[in-house]
Amino acid sequence: MSSSTAANQVRASHILIKHQGSRRKASWKDPEGRVISTTTRDAAVSQLKLLRDDIVSNKAKFDEVASRYSDCSSAKRGGDLGPFGRGHMQKPFEDATYNLKIGEISDIVDTDSGVHIIMRTG
Repeated sequence: MSSSTAANQVRASHILIKHQGSRRKASWKDPEGRVISTTTRDAAVSQLKLLRDDIVSNKAKFDEVASRYSDCSSAKRGGDLGPFGRGHMQKPFEDATYNLKIGEISDIVDTDSGVHIIMRTG
């Protein structure tokens, strides 16, 4: 990877909560989508807000919460997505990540995958 490519990349971790409006209603923790298909977007947002509150108040660590609650397979890495550049993620996710400072945690971000909170790590 060239240094100019690396300079244009960010690194982030996230927590994804899927809901009945998600494009894929299954995850590593709900392979048949039984819970996801009955979870409303509002319920997913409420859960994510509570998790975010615990993280920002230092009651919980981002990576531990991601490992336990995220519907993304990145949960096994504490939510770490590794480095990525523009055009590699869904636009709302990408925009939110690029707008964060390193160490900052986003508010709720909606994508076709579900609802997320994102922590920029690089």
